[in-house]
Amino acid sequence: MNYTYRIYPDAIQQTEMLEWLETCRGVYNYALRQLKDWIASRLCRVDRCSLEKEYIIPASEPFPSYHRQQNNLPKAKKEFLHLGKVHSQVLQTTIRRLHDTWEAFLKRGNGFPRFKKYGQFKSFVFPQFKDNPIKGFNVKLPKIGEVPINLHRPIPDGFVVKQVRVLSKVRGTQWYVVVTIESSVSVPDAQSHGRAIGIDLGLERFLSVSDGSFHERPKFFKSMQRKLKLLQRSATKKQKGSKNWEKAQIKVARMHHRIANRRKDFHLKTAHKLCDQAQTIFAEDLNVKGLTRGMLRKDCVDAAFGQFLSLTEWVCWKRGVYFAKVNPNGTSQTCPACLATVSKGLEVREHRCPECNYRTHRDHAAAEMVLHRGLESIVAQGLWGTETACQVGLSGVYDLDKWRGAGISKSDLGKPALYS
Repeated sequence: MNYTYRIYPDAIQQTEMLEWLETCRGVYNYALRQLKDWIASRLCRVDRCSLEKEYIIPASEPFPSYHRQQNNLPKAKKEFLHLGKVHSQVLQTTIRRLHDTWEAFLKRGNGFPRFKKYGQFKSFVFPQFKDNPIKGFNVKLPKIGEVPINLHRPIPDGFVVKQVRVLSKVRGTQWYVVVTIESSVSVPDAQSHGRAIGIDLGLERFLSVSDGSFHERPKFFKSMQRKLKLLQRSATKKQKGSKNWEKAQIKVARMHHRIANRRKDFHLKTAHKLCDQAQTIFAEDLNVKGLTRGMLRKDCVDAAFGQFLSLTEWVCWKRGVYFAKVNPNGTSQTCPACLATVSKGLEVREHRCPECNYRTHRDHAAAEMVLHRGLESIVAQGLWGTETACQVGLSGVYDLDKWRGAGISKSDLGKPALYS
């Protein structure tokens, strides 16, 4: 589990951490260069090499794996003395970061690792600590020293600090630490129980719930776009590389940071509200990348559906709420009352079923259909009503008993009568 805190290093510590980031970036790029050269030297056969130039690496040279490149770090420190200023484990985790990206590329088949430009390498990791580095309102970082920290929530009892990631934001003017904590207590995954709801995400309404409630979509980027445009216009008039240009770029980065914070705050608050309403939540398994490539890509990126689903899944796990995704195909083209196909374009915002005369808002009907599919998958797996030890005393068990006894209306439960 990760906790993020704001830290306030002094000018000397900021300069040192910025130098560390650039050193890590150089190590990352050098290791990637070795990797690409080894691959390029084996792309063609010996009798078909280019007559102009070719990467010539002996056939006996092994692949530059993580362990080989890590073992070469002590030799590189003797040749490049500035590498010795950085903590040894920080450089090792930089090599590990490259090879994690490489293994992910081999697994998915795309996304070859890229070289990091100046300012693109924004974090480094201290992978282990003997003692708790957080003491009082300071965090002790090796070779950097004690840094004031805004400990807005304490480390829970029974948890130990495993690693600390130092993160730079807003062009190196704001610093954060991501503290990874661990406990020996295993938390079981939540089982489907209690009241169930389905949610549908959209642009007219950010969130529509199967019980009829909905949340309007705040336009975070569009509401601040005019101010952002003025800041960007001012930045383009400055001489590139000058101090005034850097100050203008910091103002632009700060505005982007503020927009992202407001969006994330809204997503977290909305996720907690959903967990207050139900103990089982179903959502559509959206193709988020596909949505960001269409005509409405600007609005979809501003809404950040992918971030909301990820945060909702995390909040549900933390609060013991069951969360699952269902197939999104045809949820808005199917009547949730009689399951008849009702074709309609995007301009039609009302659902009218010619078979059963069921009428409601289009997004509400889609949310009811999401609930229908979610409960159907749970019943098919035989998981509905499976009680665990962690369910004892929870309000969800009481809601489930009332639902079984038909103590709650269909409008409140989102048509559970289909599965009684």
